Amino acid sequence: MSPFLSWAVILLITATSVGILLARDWRWLIIFLSAQYVGVFILTLQHWTLGMATVKVIAGWMGAAILGMTRTNMDEEEITDSLPQGRSFRLVAAGVVGLIAASGAARVDAILADAGLAVAAGGLLLIAMGALHLGVTDQPMRVTVGLMTVLAGFEVLYSAVETSVLVAALLAVINLGLTLAGSYLMIAANAREAEST
Repeated sequence: MSPFLSWAVILLITATSVGILLARDWRWLIIFLSAQYVGVFILTLQHWTLGMATVKVIAGWMGAAILGMTRTNMDEEEITDSLPQGRSFRLVAAGVVGLIAASGAARVDAILADAGLAVAAGGLLLIAMGALHLGVTDQPMRVTVGLMTVLAGFEVLYSAVETSVLVAALLAVINLGLTLAGSYLMIAANAREAEST
């Protein structure tokens, strides 16, 4: 992969993960998640075959579609997010997390037997931004998206280590299972709110 394309993918992943962190509307959340999986596809394509990397993007898009369909069937009133709410706080936190991921990318690249600096930086960035997202929210949909982001970062890093078709299929099943569990929790939370009102 050319250096320009690899850094363009890192910029795409950065933009989508920050967009997921800042998005207030659930529709934008799904759009950013879907675009994030395009970046995951390109990064895993460096070490996996086209068919195996395609499984990654299809599983991510199916998960985003499941979350979107579940959220469509719920009330339109937006659930209030947990503290801290400020976008400026989230931007500063995302900047700090980005600096930490950038500083650790070279060391992770060396540990993974020169997997590629873009792969190491992209994987670390996804894991760190997903963990940050998990730390600032308690909504079932946003928690599921945060877990999917962490898992996508792990998959990017793991693609440099293992090229097994069975592992790719297992990770896709885990991704879809996580999405279905999140969808169930969204429905359960919505039913509980409907009963309390």
